[in-house]
Amino acid sequence: MKKTLDIRSRMLLAALLPLALISILLATVFLLARFGDMQAAYDQRNRAVVRQAAVASEYGLFSGNVSQLQALAVGALQETDVRWVGILNTKGQLLASTGQADQAFSSPMSALEMQGFAPDRRLDWLAQPVFPSTVAIDDLFEKSGVQKSSSPVQLGQVVMVFSRQSVDTRKHDLLLSGGVVGLLSLLFGMALAVLLSRGVIRPITRITQLVERIGQGDFAAVDKLCDPAFARDPLQDLQRHIHLMAKRLSEARFELEQQVELATQALREKKEEAEQANVAKSRFLAAASHDLRQPTHALGLFVSRLAQLPHDRQTGELIGNLDASVRAMQNLLDGLLDISRLEAGAVQVDRRPFALSGLFDQLQQALSAEAADKGLRLRVRPTPLWVMSDATLIYRVLLNLTGNALRYTERGGVLVAARQLASGRVELQVWDSGVGIAPEHQQAVFAEFYQVGNAARDRTKGLGLGLNIVQRTVNLLDHPLTMRSLPGRGTRFTLNLPSAAGPQALEVEVTKDKVVPDDVRDRCALVVEDDALARSALVGLLVSWGMRVAQARGASDAIECLAQGLVPDVIVSDYRLQEGHNGMQLVQGLRQRLGTATPACLMSGDTDPGLIQAAQAAGLTLLHKPVRPAKLRSLLRHLLMEQADQREVTGADLS
Repeated sequence: MKKTLDIRSRMLLAALLPLALISILLATVFLLARFGDMQAAYDQRNRAVVRQAAVASEYGLFSGNVSQLQALAVGALQETDVRWVGILNTKGQLLASTGQADQAFSSPMSALEMQGFAPDRRLDWLAQPVFPSTVAIDDLFEKSGVQKSSSPVQLGQVVMVFSRQSVDTRKHDLLLSGGVVGLLSLLFGMALAVLLSRGVIRPITRITQLVERIGQGDFAAVDKLCDPAFARDPLQDLQRHIHLMAKRLSEARFELEQQVELATQALREKKEEAEQANVAKSRFLAAASHDLRQPTHALGLFVSRLAQLPHDRQTGELIGNLDASVRAMQNLLDGLLDISRLEAGAVQVDRRPFALSGLFDQLQQALSAEAADKGLRLRVRPTPLWVMSDATLIYRVLLNLTGNALRYTERGGVLVAARQLASGRVELQVWDSGVGIAPEHQQAVFAEFYQVGNAARDRTKGLGLGLNIVQRTVNLLDHPLTMRSLPGRGTRFTLNLPSAAGPQALEVEVTKDKVVPDDVRDRCALVVEDDALARSALVGLLVSWGMRVAQARGASDAIECLAQGLVPDVIVSDYRLQEGHNGMQLVQGLRQRLGTATPACLMSGDTDPGLIQAAQAAGLTLLHKPVRPAKLRSLLRHLLMEQADQREVTGADLS
């Protein structure tokens, strides 16, 4: 990650970069100028020395005085930077020389000044021709205007070699001193830039920290801006405006916090009111449900008993209408019971693998008559698939979905099918050709008591609880439920379940000698009910089924019946009895007196989830009022069948 410079580093860089650049440029310019001056003085001095030597050697070359030329060469060698001196005649013969032999330099004879440079040895050489001196003589006898032309004759040549060592040393010393001075200037400028930049960096840093603390909600930090120590701050005006802004933000925040607190308090009060209203509603529904269940239970039993009596056609129609009204009321109470149990978390999930075929058969039997009454075709496609879930809850989901489909379908039919997905899961689908659901209602239909196209609240179209119960149930099972619907075309519900492996082979044992009772006729039942109306209806219904019935108003009457020698085959008791007794305690006491686990079931209009769990713990089946006669008869047959199986097992063990 690329690292960026902070403001302090940027300020220092902005101050030092121009200073360093100017210092380097000035030092370079001045050093180059000084180097040029030194080189020019060096060259000028060398030319002067060689010219003086050429003039001095004129006589020696003219006269051929070698000793005088040698003395002249030795004298010239004493000059600064001279490393070798040579005097040559016109033939190029070296007449006199002195100096370091390895630095000797030969130059071709020329009438012009020549010079050269050997960079590898840092040596300069200069060749100066020697000419005789000419003296102008005025001849009085010569005519004016007549000039004599004569070209001087070259006598020889002086060659001198100079070393640049001294000038290079001076350049090096000058460069070193210039670098030191430049570095000191740069350091001084850096210190000055740091000192001056603090006056800008510190206020900016202080403002940055201040804004950061304000952003964190620390408005108390703005009080530091009133410190007299900041009076000379160049950004004092900016800090003052930030101070005013922070004060306004602090005041606005305080006002906002007060408003939020007031709004929170109001919401809290509204929430408490809503919770209290919800508790009151639940309490009212529970009380109303309990109070309605008792007479509805008795009414349902009376209607069932009435339907068994001889009657004419007109009376039969009245009984049918009465039975439909009772069933509608029972459906309402059952729906409220399911909702309350799901809300309370009293529904226990029993996951195990099961075959869908049995579930589909039950669904076909339960709804075929309703579909036939409306002239609809109910197709439940057979399937060999197995799934992992709670069979009871899945059946209730399918029952609700299929029942809704039949209610809202006028033509065509309803299809229930299952299919295996490539992922290994199983989809259960319920199709109908009904009225369909518009997109704007597809989320709302899962709410309680919500119905589309039933503003008149027609009871034949249900109560609006079915889909809400379905949604709560599939959420409890953690099975995804999807819906697709088109108005006027129909609706499809899809439930996604995990698949399970079915048994490889089913072994069916058939016992020819075993007789399974298919009815409750001639069986003895002890009915314990403190409500006279409900007790009369239940006794009349059981008697109509061919049972022998003993009735009791409470625990004392039931014990009295046993004392008189009654041995019931089954006990049917209400849960809440007189004198503070309850049905579970009564059944346990009666079983102890009888010395056997007599089959028993409880009935109650109380929907308390704890009661359901207590009944399950006691091994008793709890039926919620109103109890449908068919359900009661099926339960009694099941209990009596289990008792017969236990007796056969006990007899086989004794033999």
